[in-house]
Formats: sequence, structure tokens, C-alpha cells
Amino acid sequence: MSSSTNTPTHHTSTIGAIGAPSRRNTELALLVFAVVIPVFAYANVGLAMNDEVPAGLLGYGIGLGLLAGIGHLVVRKFAPYADPLLLPLATLLNGLGLVAIWRLDQSKLLQSINVAGGKATNQLIYTAMGIALFVAVLIFLKDHRVLQRYTYISMVGALILLLLPLVPGLGLNVFGARIWIQVGSFTIQPGEFAKIVLAVFFAGYLMVKRDALALASRRFMGLYLPRGRDLGPILVVWFISILILVFETDLGTSLLFFGMFVIMLYVATERTSWIVFGLLMSGAGAVGVASFEPHVQQRVQAWLDPMKEYMLSRQGVAGHSEQAMQALWAFGSGGTLGTGWGQGHSELIRFAANSDFILATFGEELGLAGVMGILLIYALIVERGVRTALAARDPFGKLLAIGLSGAFALQVFVVAGGVMGLIPLTGMTMPFLAYGGSSVIANWALIGVLIRISDTARRPAPAPAPNPDAEMTQVVRPS
Repeated sequence: MSSSTNTPTHHTSTIGAIGAPSRRNTELALLVFAVVIPVFAYANVGLAMNDEVPAGLLGYGIGLGLLAGIGHLVVRKFAPYADPLLLPLATLLNGLGLVAIWRLDQSKLLQSINVAGGKATNQLIYTAMGIALFVAVLIFLKDHRVLQRYTYISMVGALILLLLPLVPGLGLNVFGARIWIQVGSFTIQPGEFAKIVLAVFFAGYLMVKRDALALASRRFMGLYLPRGRDLGPILVVWFISILILVFETDLGTSLLFFGMFVIMLYVATERTSWIVFGLLMSGAGAVGVASFEPHVQQRVQAWLDPMKEYMLSRQGVAGHSEQAMQALWAFGSGGTLGTGWGQGHSELIRFAANSDFILATFGEELGLAGVMGILLIYALIVERGVRTALAARDPFGKLLAIGLSGAFALQVFVVAGGVMGLIPLTGMTMPFLAYGGSSVIANWALIGVLIRISDTARRPAPAPAPNPDAEMTQVVRPS
């Protein structure tokens, strides 16, 4: 009888490691479109307004392409399994925003009141700073779970950022809202950075306390009501948001922070009752403050009767603004397909045409179709953030991703809703589109954190270490 000795082949790869493409080439292809589309839009504006291709077209195209390329290379190196859509979508919005700001820079009316002229160049510099912070996040934040260690430090940091505009000599009162600080010749909006820091705190806090907050004491009208002693966190955040609304007269930031907390609270506990409580408390707080705060009252009045505000402003009555009505006329003039790049009159909105009201320029010159396209890009960013939250393997990553995505969605809603007349104006800026360094830099950091979380979530499971004993085992079979 003869025997043969066979050593079995050992496979150390796991199912998770098989067929897990990085999608970096997909991201690169989408980035090409994200750069080419704004370049064509830039040329379109120049041809429509001056009958010639803009002299800065090549520099603009190279600048945007270089920034996008740097971002892509860093993602390819440090976050190879990240979501392939987040970077191209943010680049496309940023590029289109630069085009709209440059288009408004050409307006003689805006130049005469020192609102336009050189703003597009400044915004490109801010974009470069934003990409630099994006790169720093990906290089130095190796694992998003490290942020959990700084839960309560994040709370302190966020409170400091929110209180800075109230410091005498540092904070600025701009058109009734105290949301800016001045450092040298620069003005900064700390609230834009506070939303990221607050999301870290909320995620760390709710991950620890979610079981207690999910407990219900009684059922009322189909809702499980939380226990009285568990209402503390939502009452504290509600109180802080009311203080922001009162002292900084900033409805947008107040809604953003409270809304973000309620969204994260709902995701952590899966209790619909928290959403109901949040909506009731938000409504009660806004109505209460509007009853005695003149700046908020003016915003509400402009929302309820924009034509009356317009007429009072035209008559020279102090404290009234014509912007809300001008924005609605811009949307109406655009119709379905728009007047075309450079062919509108959104500069009549005057001082906030390239910041708070930049969506009105898109509405007039690209029409309903263009605005729907812009909102779809925003919706895709939020969807990819939510998908990242669903894919995340750790509860902190899930809550952080949903918090950042929720904050981004809320900011788009309160700004677009205010400009379109759906809700009162808030004074915030459209992420990536509007002119302003704080907004574009902070939102690039937000995208960086989401990309880091998505890389961790999509990364294949590590292959198990080979078993030396199994390698040495010999199987003897009779022939």
C-alpha cells in the first residue's frame, strides 16, 4: 500500500477583502467633470457679458483643477476606500460658486457700493485654504474614533466659539446680527467651525447616554414620552440656542445647532417623541424671542409681507430691507430655464447678492432647472453622508456622520428656504456657493471628516493572521 502526502493550500484573505474596489479612478473621472463644468460656465459668463472669452479663464481652470487634483491625490494616499462622490460634488459646488461670484464682480452697481470687485479672487484663496484644511484633516486624523476622547473638550471649545462674537472689541454687529469677529483685517464667523466641534461633542455624549435617553416612562397619543430626568440635555441645548438667538440675534445658527442635536438624539434613541419635543420647543423659542427682539421681528415681517418691506425701504424708512422682494423677483424672472449666465439683474439685491442671496442669481440666470440641479447636488452630499453613517461600524462614527450630514442639510434648508420665502431669512450662507472664507473653509473640513469616516467604514476587514500550526499539518490519504 502506498500513500501520498498532500499539504493543503492556505488562503488568508477574507470575503470582505475580495472585490472591494477603492473607486479612486471613478472619483478622478468625476472630478474632471466637476472642473470642466464650471470652466465652461466661466466662459459662458464672459461671452454673454463682454462678447469675449474672459482673460482669466485659463488661470481659473488651472487653479480649480490644481486644487481638485491635490485633494484627489491626498484622498488616494490617505483615504483610499473613501466615498468617491463627496470630493467631486463639493468641488462642483465650489467651482460654480466662484463663477457666480465673478459674474457679480462685473456689476458696476455692486462695485459702486464696494460689494463686488476682486471677490472671486479672494474666494479662490479661501478655497485653497479650505482644501489645505481638508488635506490636514485627512493626513493628521488617522482614525475618526480618536475624536471621541475629546468629547467634553469639544463642548468647551464650541461654547468659546459661540461666545466670541459677544466679546466687546472682538465681535462685530453686521446688519443686526452679532455672528462675526474681527482679527486684524480679517473677519471670521466662528459659528461655521462650531457646528463641527459641536457634532463631535453630541456624538460622544449621546453614544454614552443613548440607553438612558431611549427609556420611556409612559405612552401618550402613540408617542413614548421620555422620563423627566432625561429631558435635561435637550433643555440645556434648547436654552443655549435661545441665548444665541437673543444675544446674537441669529435665527439661522440657533436653528442649526438645536436641529442638529435633535436629529442626532433621534438617531441615537430611535424615539420619535424626541423629534416632536424638538419641533415644539424650537417653535416656542422662536415665537417667544420674536415677540420682543426687533431684529427677529423685522425678519418675520419681511417674510410675511415682503412687498410692504420693499415699499417702506424705497420710501427711506430706517430698519427695513428690500432684499426679500428683490430675491423673489429674481426667481420669477428666471422662469423654468433662466435668462442665461450673465443676463440677469440679481445685483439689484445689492450688499448680500454674492453671499446670503447668491441662490437668487442661480434662480434668475439658470432658472428652476438650474436651482433644482444645485439642490440635487446638495441632496447627494447629504445622501452620501447618511450612507456613510449607515456603513460605519462604530456608534460614534455613525452619530458623527449623521450629525455632520444633518447640519449640512439644515444649513442648506434654512438658507434656501429664507431666500425663496419659505421661512424667515436667517443670514447664513449657502455652503460652497456663497462668498465668505469661514463658510468655505469650515465646509471643506466637514467634507474631510466625512471622507475619513467613509474610508474607515468601506475599508475591507483585515485578513486574519495565518495559523502556523495549520500550515504544518499534513493530511495522509490512502491511495
